[in-house]
Amino acid sequence: MLSFFKDYKLFAIVFLAISAIIVFLIYNTLNVYHPLPIYQPTMVSTELVDSTLHYKKKYHRIADFRLTNQNGKTITQNDYKDKIYVADFFFTTCPTICPIMTDNMVDIQKEIINDDEVMLLSHSVTPEIDSVAQLKRYALKKGVNDKKWNLVTGDKEQIYDLARKSYLAVKDNPFDGPYDMIHTENFMLIDKERQIRGFYDGTNTEDIEQLLNDIAILKEEYQN
Repeated sequence: MLSFFKDYKLFAIVFLAISAIIVFLIYNTLNVYHPLPIYQPTMVSTELVDSTLHYKKKYHRIADFRLTNQNGKTITQNDYKDKIYVADFFFTTCPTICPIMTDNMVDIQKEIINDDEVMLLSHSVTPEIDSVAQLKRYALKKGVNDKKWNLVTGDKEQIYDLARKSYLAVKDNPFDGPYDMIHTENFMLIDKERQIRGFYDGTNTEDIEQLLNDIAILKEEYQN
């Protein structure tokens, strides 16, 4: 019996070593780090992108902005400097998808409430209705934390340009007046360089989970 084990000792050692290497390679293959894409206008449906950007393939970033939040405070890109943030477009009197989107954004707020790197930004597509007072009422009703989440209103032309030329997030409405928009359910993940790193269905809980996972991936990218 002892001679049997001696004869196969080398074989056993080699077999175990090869097995360990195979397990290591499989583990690393399954757990390889995949950075998030950087979305360009050519990667997004043309109906969501201003015609001037249909052929833009690189260097796309969110433009500078100057809007007013639910507290009457002026909000600019500087308030989101060195921040990861989630953006969307909504209006307070929307009876369909907006309440679901807002509730899901509230859930995101709960997850990032103690994370100083991450913020939220919601743009009204009906600024003529969504005054500061109206946004404040909505914010209080929904439980918006002023330190984490800005609901903004302002010049309609600027919001339209941000939606179609920066966030690539709303459809043009050619049947109404200039700068009218049909907003979508999209949430956009924006990195610290003001680049779009993800689009998510703001009414879908699975997409919200993916968004939270992608925030973690993006944070890891900055740590590395």
